[in-house]
Amino acid sequence: MLESATFWVLISFIVFTVLVGRRGFNAIVGMLDKRSAQIKADLENAQKLREDAQALLAQRQREQEAAVKEAADIIAYGREEADRIREQAAADIQATIKRRETQAIDRIAQVEALAVAQVRAHVVDVAVGATRVLLAEQNRTGGPDPMVDDTVRALARTSPGGGTIH
Repeated sequence: MLESATFWVLISFIVFTVLVGRRGFNAIVGMLDKRSAQIKADLENAQKLREDAQALLAQRQREQEAAVKEAADIIAYGREEADRIREQAAADIQATIKRRETQAIDRIAQVEALAVAQVRAHVVDVAVGATRVLLAEQNRTGGPDPMVDDTVRALARTSPGGGTIH
């Protein structure tokens, strides 16, 4: 058996396979370890990215909630401001109506006072005219009385209408 070439080929094949296999095995194991380390690093990186994404998502959700709350606050403030403006406008309208009513009453009082003054002046004019006529008829019989004429002229000067008789 030791003399057979086949035996020595088999032994040399086994030795060669063991030597090359050990190096090849070590190389394959090294590549697998390296690949395992790379996969582990990728998984850790993916886990870190996932945690970062979850933190960012939570932050964005908080920001969205804050924005929704701010929008609700803005809407509530807008409604309050609209109510305040509406109430102020109603108060302004009431004040304007009251002021115009007062102005109208004042104008009516002025016109009424003017009408009363005109009526009084007219009444005085009529009374002075009637007095002149009566006195003139009475004086026809006895002549003009200077005292009566002076009184009539004084009444005519003091009357608001100027004492004109028509």
